[in-house]
Amino acid sequence: MTLVVFDMDRTLLDSQSRISPYTSETLALLRRNNIDYTIATGRTLQAALSPLENDHFVQPMVLKNGAVVWQPGEKTYSHHHLLTPTEVNEVISVFTHSDLNPFVFSLEENQLHAVYHAPLREGFEIKLAHLFESERDLPLQALTQMPQSAHVINISAMGLMENIQKVIDYVEHQPHLVAYSGMGITAQNLAWLDVHHSMGSKGNGVQYVSQYAGYEEIIAFGDGDNDISLFEVATESYAVENADPELKEIASAVIGHHDEDGVAHCLRERFNL
Repeated sequence: MTLVVFDMDRTLLDSQSRISPYTSETLALLRRNNIDYTIATGRTLQAALSPLENDHFVQPMVLKNGAVVWQPGEKTYSHHHLLTPTEVNEVISVFTHSDLNPFVFSLEENQLHAVYHAPLREGFEIKLAHLFESERDLPLQALTQMPQSAHVINISAMGLMENIQKVIDYVEHQPHLVAYSGMGITAQNLAWLDVHHSMGSKGNGVQYVSQYAGYEEIIAFGDGDNDISLFEVATESYAVENADPELKEIASAVIGHHDEDGVAHCLRERFNL
């Protein structure tokens, strides 16, 4: 059996963070030909579901870069890699000393996600908080309200690249942690950063799904450094035109731009749809 795995932002979704009509038609053709598909994304469950709601994503979903796997049928998580309280406290400390405001993502008892954060300072921090709360349906709470027993999935931030690099340098010496980063607002030299448990990668998440459901072939699509582990476990891997150079180097092929239905065109050609 074959499973097609999509990254969402800057890969499956267009520049408006939507599935285009042409891509939606292509997904329908996959279903008609009994080809399963799912996502492997850095988004939380709430943030992922909205763009996907009309396109029948019913297979297990790899969320938060592989930290958790959501089972749509059972409406529960079947797999997760959480940060320990000690790791959480140490990472928050490094963020703070690097002049970064930590946004701590947790898995709540109701199976949904929440975000805890320190007082907001810069304009871009306020915009980021608004994005999480309004566009991605994530409740925000003060970091001081986070219980020590919180199920922390990852810690994120946006800030100057030199400050982000300080955290990346720290994480490189922590065997149980991994950091993903990329440019957020190029004109202001602002980058984004996610710190996860090292086992919480897209590659490990997709391998779990593959073994769980018995898939023999994985066809992956992506654009960023958090897709490297996904490409490493895939049978075939396709980087969109707008992908990072490092990902293009290891891809089976480079396809069209995410805002020009690159994934959909590739699927139609690959499967003769």
